[in-house]
Amino acid sequence: MNLRVPVKVVVVGFGMVGSRLVDELLRREPEAFDITVLGAEPYEPYNRVLLSDVVAGRTDVAAITMPLPDGARVTVRRGVTATSIDREARVVTAADGTSHPYDHLVLATGAAARIPPIPGLRRAGGGLPAGVHALRNLDDAREIVAATVNSPRAVVVGGGVLGLEAAVGLAGRGLSVTLVHNVESLMERQLDPEAADVVRSGLEGQGITVLPNSLSSEVLVAGGHAVGIRVKDNDAQAREEIVAARLIVFSVGTIPETGLAAAAGLSTDRGIVVGYDLASPDDPRVHAIGDCAQPPSGSRGLVAEGWDQARRLAETLVSLVEPVAPAEPEPSLVGAVETGPLAHLRLPHDTAQPSMAVRLGALLTSGATMSRAQSDQGIDTRGTDVVKVKAGALSVTTMGVCGPSRPNAATQRAVRLADPRAGRYVEVVVSDGILVGATCVGDPRVAADLTAAYTRRTPVPLDPAFLLLTPVMQTAAPASSPEHMPDDAVVCRCNGVTKGDIADSCEAGAHTVDEVVRETRATTGCGSCKDAVCGLVDWLKESKEAVPEPA
Repeated sequence: MNLRVPVKVVVVGFGMVGSRLVDELLRREPEAFDITVLGAEPYEPYNRVLLSDVVAGRTDVAAITMPLPDGARVTVRRGVTATSIDREARVVTAADGTSHPYDHLVLATGAAARIPPIPGLRRAGGGLPAGVHALRNLDDAREIVAATVNSPRAVVVGGGVLGLEAAVGLAGRGLSVTLVHNVESLMERQLDPEAADVVRSGLEGQGITVLPNSLSSEVLVAGGHAVGIRVKDNDAQAREEIVAARLIVFSVGTIPETGLAAAAGLSTDRGIVVGYDLASPDDPRVHAIGDCAQPPSGSRGLVAEGWDQARRLAETLVSLVEPVAPAEPEPSLVGAVETGPLAHLRLPHDTAQPSMAVRLGALLTSGATMSRAQSDQGIDTRGTDVVKVKAGALSVTTMGVCGPSRPNAATQRAVRLADPRAGRYVEVVVSDGILVGATCVGDPRVAADLTAAYTRRTPVPLDPAFLLLTPVMQTAAPASSPEHMPDDAVVCRCNGVTKGDIADSCEAGAHTVDEVVRETRATTGCGSCKDAVCGLVDWLKESKEAVPEPA
């Protein structure tokens, strides 16, 4: 019998990407790795994407907690910060004095909120004045929610995705909100000026005052607490005004956490420099994923991108594991199996259900589905650049080729619908019969259709103008019951989870929504599918109870 020595993997960072990597490894080879996770925050992993929902009061803190890794060979040390890396000895030292040897080290340290160097923003000790917050972690969200109790007015600095979500969330709590942005167009990385104007009108319709092309020049502090912010025009005509507020939220970008890597002699630039294989060019045993990483293709700071990196790195690490030699078969089983199975397929024993990889493999080879569903091989995360803003009644979705910086390729055809009075702007970009980019403001139904076409790479109509509107007459009535949904209907687009995947997990023994979430990862992205998943699980449970037991 050949016994395999587990590969020691140390993961520094227990956020959405670090925890996803651990999950990806466990789904492939649960016995092949000894995994140690060092997480600086004392909490269980949580969905950082939903922090703005916590601020808005749409989601409770307990609801954004993500499942803990479930494996005998996984050690999670929460509230423990990694302080140094000895690459020669291959050991990570933590702040509590413990040492953690590794065969492979994965840095998933994320990014910190960027705080601009403006007068009044830093106290003598280096901290922020009372009433001034970033929105980057769970503590930030809790402090902002607590501050809303005694702050009738708020200022949000930064008109990117998170800034818009924070402004809308605070306005939804009844605060008078002013949004300050340093350029003319909101979400300038994703939206062209015409689309940004529609978004601005939508925000103003929710009672939010928007100050574009404005700089925050000073935070006004009295008695150690912020009382307002001085704003001036970002041009030659320096108009200044003071906006009174006891709550100021900064959302002006992030700075990748590279200090640990730089101190270890690893190449860093804006982030930790890695190759297409996500390994450092200085040390093939050190990898970086998520917001802290700087791959050759750059980083957009989106969670789907980090999840895709976690999947790819898990596949790489599994490929480096020495396969287990099959044991000599019992005499009664000679001839039953010609060769030993690949370890990652985890073929069932006599009474076990086939693994997800086996079942999906059979479906794919038979042509039964073309879904991007979860398997033991990970998730085919196409469309990792879909941006969906959670801004209450205002729907904003972008994907792929969009915004003012998009390339003007000869093979691309763009058509748009601009209806600013109705609060609607839709643009689609098509190349070679495929949707390669889109911007959709004010029409969530069209946005959902475009997202499906983009992520699935489905062929589009010869005239792409048909993509700009929902059909006047539906080709098929929407499913009145989950019974009428096809099994390959995608329920959770963030993770590519289909109705069939949820049904399979229930059939395999998942009885509650939490158990389904653990098995399929549904609802752990943007969270917009939670009601659909809950309804589907309830329907599956009722359907199973309605079937009489065989006599």
